[in-house]
Amino acid sequence: MNFDTSKPHPARVYDWMIGGRENFPADREAARRILELSPDVRRSFVENRRFLGRVVSHLVDQGIRQFLDIGAGLPASGNVHEIAHAIAPDTRVVYVDHDEIVLAHARALMAGSDRVRVVGGDATQPQRILDEPVVRDFIDWSQPVGLLMVALLHFVSDEDDPARIVGTFRDALPAGSFLAISHGGVEGWEDRKEQIRKASQAYVRTRAEIADLFAGFELLEPGLVDLALWRPTAADPAPTGLYGGVGRFPAGA
Repeated sequence: MNFDTSKPHPARVYDWMIGGRENFPADREAARRILELSPDVRRSFVENRRFLGRVVSHLVDQGIRQFLDIGAGLPASGNVHEIAHAIAPDTRVVYVDHDEIVLAHARALMAGSDRVRVVGGDATQPQRILDEPVVRDFIDWSQPVGLLMVALLHFVSDEDDPARIVGTFRDALPAGSFLAISHGGVEGWEDRKEQIRKASQAYVRTRAEIADLFAGFELLEPGLVDLALWRPTAADPAPTGLYGGVGRFPAGA
């Protein structure tokens, strides 16, 4: 299996930002360029991971027993299956990513687990992911699903249409399912939007644009907020510049 480590990859940049070891010089250089633009971004990445943990815990408490994690990224402390299994050991988790390094590490870590699967798939081709035999058969599509798109859609260009991607998955979800999204916000960065894209490969968007991705879902309280403010455990959470929210499907149910 051939890995191209000469170019930065968002999953490996993220890994370096949260203190991981599965990254290469190109990833570290890209991360440093991002930090030059925004010295606080590393804390935002850490808070994003904490947001994921709070979301998974909440959804398991709501009775969700299967998760589909799109753009899962490199395994790190507090993986979805670890959080879910600590509460409900029977929870099923399918991780999806398109990066071969991510897939290799995830498969090695998950080997032997009968409640976890790892699938290669490109988020910009959602129907192909849904048609994957593991996704089709390991997930019980007659029961609610926790669909996770955490720190994913800001790596999807306008041309690839994030709303189309979410909509394809939404149309496959059973009633009672949930969607979680975290996404970089543009507020305060309007004059450096292009710099951010070049440094991080990220397409930051307005709060309204991110809210539109929840079409067909009913946002849970506290709505779409800075992700540090989504059901925080810290007494005085600091803003991150990333938005996070969870929606129930279908809206009004």
